[in-house]
Amino acid sequence: MTTQSRVNEPTTWKERLDVIVDMMRDMSQHTDPQAMVKSYGEKIQQLLSVDCRISISRRGLEAPWYRVTRNTSWSQEINPWKEPDRLPLLKGGLLGRLIHGDQPVLINDLQLDPAEPAYELLQGYRSLLAVPMYDQGVAMNMVIMLQQEPNGFEEEQIPDLVWRSNLFGRVTSNLVLKEELRQAYQVLDREMKAVGDIQRSLLPSSLPSIPTLDIACYYQPAQRAGGDYYDFFPMPDGKWGIFIADVSGHGTPAAVLMAVTHCIAHTHPGPPLPPGKLLEYLNCHLCSRYIGTSSRFVTGFYCIYDPARRVITYACAGHNPPRLKRCQDGSLLSLDQARGLPLGILKETHYEEAELQLQQGDQIIFYTDGITEAQSTDGKFFGTERLDHELEKCSLLANALLNSVLRSVERFANGRPADDDRTMIVARLV
Repeated sequence: MTTQSRVNEPTTWKERLDVIVDMMRDMSQHTDPQAMVKSYGEKIQQLLSVDCRISISRRGLEAPWYRVTRNTSWSQEINPWKEPDRLPLLKGGLLGRLIHGDQPVLINDLQLDPAEPAYELLQGYRSLLAVPMYDQGVAMNMVIMLQQEPNGFEEEQIPDLVWRSNLFGRVTSNLVLKEELRQAYQVLDREMKAVGDIQRSLLPSSLPSIPTLDIACYYQPAQRAGGDYYDFFPMPDGKWGIFIADVSGHGTPAAVLMAVTHCIAHTHPGPPLPPGKLLEYLNCHLCSRYIGTSSRFVTGFYCIYDPARRVITYACAGHNPPRLKRCQDGSLLSLDQARGLPLGILKETHYEEAELQLQQGDQIIFYTDGITEAQSTDGKFFGTERLDHELEKCSLLANALLNSVLRSVERFANGRPADDDRTMIVARLV
């Protein structure tokens, strides 16, 4: 190497160490690969002065084609990730043979034919060192180091240069991948937010006014979108249908099936169906058109409340039975007298119905398993016992009781994020 090339290089191990430490600190702070490559080139020039560095790539190209991605002699910087169309595309010649050859190459006395495709890039230089940068065992990229004088590189340095360049190449690739993942996540997050907004639009925009019934509701998906669903259906003679459902799984797939369930429930062509028949109608369509042999299913609980008689008629498709507290005598009931398979498992399924006379002061909690299966930091479940304990507060109105349950769940979870969607309907007879 010429004396001129060594002028600014550190001469002691301590000086070299200072440059390397400064380089590592700087690299660790970069989030933009283009800026990191530029900074690295400036720092590496202090350790190994060369007259020109050219980076070439064969990624996405067949032999003998390659692109020039960087050149320290360029007056204007080009970002190869954002401006690939501006990169020179060359075919064959010396550089084509080098990058498609997959091996380090040292040329101590470079002689060029004017017909060389890269003649304008290489003219004026007499020493060339080609350092391949491997990806999946192939030199997808290569750094061409050039000196104006012949014999400009020390052979003993070549193994270290290959090792160092490839490590930096992996760091750059990881940073590029990180940025691509960040952008992909942003796109996915926007899409999931849109799905979540659509899903929320399918839920009741306001609570119905049902005589003799004080109602409060809560809905919170574990992710942007979820598979929980609740609804109210006005019926003849002042009756009201109350429906709560939970699609297996989480996220967008569950939200889509939730929307399908909503659509089926709202498009029945005939008069309102009794609870068992509605569940059979939903089950038939889900099995026939949307779920079939897949592993997904929907649990649901549907009841019809008659305010004039204070009677609830219900049917259940594998859902958590609502909890009922009779505040007049202190008894606790589970609405589990009519059980059936979840929706979407077996097409020919019959759902039995049960009827229950309600009393003034009764409190009912309809819920999905995200409430009772809320976990503490040590992995324990909230459970129905803690839910029943909240029902002891008989003096509370529906909204106050709802908030009391939610506070209890949050205290129990102690900061642990929800693992499942949480939905709850609180109904209090007045």
